[in-house]
Amino acid sequence: MHRTLPSARTPSRWTWRFLVVTALLAAIAAIAAIAAVAAITAGLGRQTRSASNSADPPPAAAPSSQPSSAASPHASHGGRGGAPDAADGVVPDGVTVFDDTVPAVARLDPDLLEAVRRAATAARGDGTVFYVNSGWRSPDYQNQLLREAVAKYGSEDEAARWVATAVASPHVSGDAVDLGRSDATAWLSEHGAAYGLCQIYRNEPWHYELRTDASDDGCPAKYADPTEDPRMRQ
Repeated sequence: MHRTLPSARTPSRWTWRFLVVTALLAAIAAIAAIAAVAAITAGLGRQTRSASNSADPPPAAAPSSQPSSAASPHASHGGRGGAPDAADGVVPDGVTVFDDTVPAVARLDPDLLEAVRRAATAARGDGTVFYVNSGWRSPDYQNQLLREAVAKYGSEDEAARWVATAVASPHVSGDAVDLGRSDATAWLSEHGAAYGLCQIYRNEPWHYELRTDASDDGCPAKYADPTEDPRMRQ
């Protein structure tokens, strides 16, 4: 007698559902694991970059809009313990004998200023401009110039050949003007006496004073330097 073998069972619908759900859960778990690994990797990257950046030097500070605290050479008044300025007779570049706003010019003796301006007006026709290197000076400024001359020349006697004391200096009294540029002094050496303007010292061709009788008698003989001038013995 032959037996009939039982046939294989076909999986039920519940079995298929179980397999599908299991596969979906496995896929979700895999995706979650991948996302977690990516997050950890990104975090490590940020930490690495942060550590690297912390070793970099800080950016340079933006330039300050505030002025420097360093004093300018003409920043303060000599009488207040600072460097002399325009109020003491310091002359900025490019000043002419017609610049009334500059104390070194405006505080010259009125007769001297009038004479030098008349000469400058005439010289202008020859293309010559009278620039001012120095004019009136305050006593503080004059004393500073004398100290600097002593330091430069090594003794008071040698410094006296170039810079007078504040008591004796015709600059402090407003009776002398130092003109810049050789064309102006060359013009005055030829025409200055007609305006009463005379070079006083042979070693200072830029230094001019008023001698009112020079237009008639000519300028007096020059001193070799200020040490020969009796006025400097005060």
